[in-house]
Amino acid sequence: MKRDIWTSSRRRTGAIVAIAALSLVAAGCGKGAKGSSSGGEITVGLITKTDTNPFFVKMKEGAQKEAQAKGVKLMTAAGKFDGDNASQVTAVENMIAAGVKGILITPSDTKAIVPSLEKARAKGIEVIALDTPPEPQSSADALFATNNLNAGILIGKYAKASFGSKPAKIAMLDLAPGISVGVLRHNGFLQGFGIKQGDPSIACQQDTQGDQAKGQTAMENCLQKAPDINLVYTINEPAALGAYTALKSAGKEKNVMIVSVDGGCTGVKAVQSGQIAATSQQYPLKMASQGVDSVVDFAKGGKKASGYTDTGLNLITNKAQPGVDSKDVQFGLANCWG
Repeated sequence: MKRDIWTSSRRRTGAIVAIAALSLVAAGCGKGAKGSSSGGEITVGLITKTDTNPFFVKMKEGAQKEAQAKGVKLMTAAGKFDGDNASQVTAVENMIAAGVKGILITPSDTKAIVPSLEKARAKGIEVIALDTPPEPQSSADALFATNNLNAGILIGKYAKASFGSKPAKIAMLDLAPGISVGVLRHNGFLQGFGIKQGDPSIACQQDTQGDQAKGQTAMENCLQKAPDINLVYTINEPAALGAYTALKSAGKEKNVMIVSVDGGCTGVKAVQSGQIAATSQQYPLKMASQGVDSVVDFAKGGKKASGYTDTGLNLITNKAQPGVDSKDVQFGLANCWG
């Protein structure tokens, strides 16, 4: 386990490999911010689930903008797909070798990534989870994220208020087994709608990995199983848009309500057009910028961040329901991302 006793050649080689494997963004111009412990330029690492999902694209953009403002370097990496733990493990190893002061990460596999996070922390690196808590959450120094349980509760309450006494036949288009963000949103929706797992109103459950094409396939499968579905919960807006495509192809889009989570500009526009009834809007740019600030403060001699920081949430809909707090589409468009 001891890897501290490396030759200087191994150190140089590790740094070269890290820089080749990751995208190193020189965010500062001229003299970068200096860390009090080493006197060298501060480097912050960011590891997202993918580099294609608009949510993570905006997160990266927020981190880059804040790194530039603080005069520090940003090193980035991403999984090849949502759930790609192996790439994230490699990214952590490379960032450790490159001497980052802190790592910001949205864990793809919230349990499997824990040994890598613990290794980074043992090296004195601040580890901050963004959006998705690892399991256990204490395996990161801090979490900057949406309250994903509340995100699900909001859309569940909205759907229940919209349906009233009308019977619901629900399709639940989830993320993937065991991923905390998916579990929290799923359970939150059930809580908000006032039912429990196993309730007979749940006609179908499918995993989508938060992907639009997989969301379409999942909805097609659900319609084959239960053609009378009239309410669709989706883990995120790409899955929601995939579900809408399947419903439209089947001629059922006008009779089925879709609710979701994200608040990206594409999703909010889908609310505006009526494809999605309501979405819980979250703020990835805020997560990333606050994470960068925390690492810079730590590198300059401050304390590591700790605990959970809620980065906010609003329900966006064009058809407000009594008793459910919400914002209109104009607010959503003014605060969307992607």
